[in-house]
Amino acid sequence: MSNMNPKVDWYFNKDTKWQEEFIKLRTIILDCGLAEDLKWGHPCYQFDGKNIVLMHGFKEYCAILFPKGVLLKDPKHILIQQTENVQTARQVRFTSLKEIVKLELTLKSYINEAIKVEKAGLKAPMKTVAEFKMVEEFKDKLDENAALKKAFYALTPGRQRGYLLYFSSAKQAKTREERVAKCTPKILNGKGLED
Repeated sequence: MSNMNPKVDWYFNKDTKWQEEFIKLRTIILDCGLAEDLKWGHPCYQFDGKNIVLMHGFKEYCAILFPKGVLLKDPKHILIQQTENVQTARQVRFTSLKEIVKLELTLKSYINEAIKVEKAGLKAPMKTVAEFKMVEEFKDKLDENAALKKAFYALTPGRQRGYLLYFSSAKQAKTREERVAKCTPKILNGKGLED
């Protein structure tokens, strides 16, 4: 495993519920010849500087995530879309070391396919901003305020999507209105939701 990165070791040395599983996944992924790095606080494995697979743990499971998983064939039907708003990434989830060992050859196959997808320069299809739901509360504000409308459409598509998802995730109209009011100054200043 010559591609081990010492700056990532702490992730595997910490005492977590998934420590054994993470160590086994690291071995499997590095056996595929990927370079190891740390991104967003998690181990990330790359080919020619492009992210191929990431590793992360949750309360109920640990997982590897393929950023372009939607482009993989998935003959074993193990890829999971985390939420309806995740467009291209797909996870493989595990609740035990035994599951990982059982799927080792399959995982290597999926990782190698993900490398081929990256080598081929394939791009995952993304929904346009227009395909995302715009809640009435925000649509009304855009109709009332030309400066807000201009500022919103001047944002990058990713920032626009972020706001649309944030507004639409509120179940009550009052909450949606509050979110729109709170975010209006950020939009007018050309900022994204997380900026």
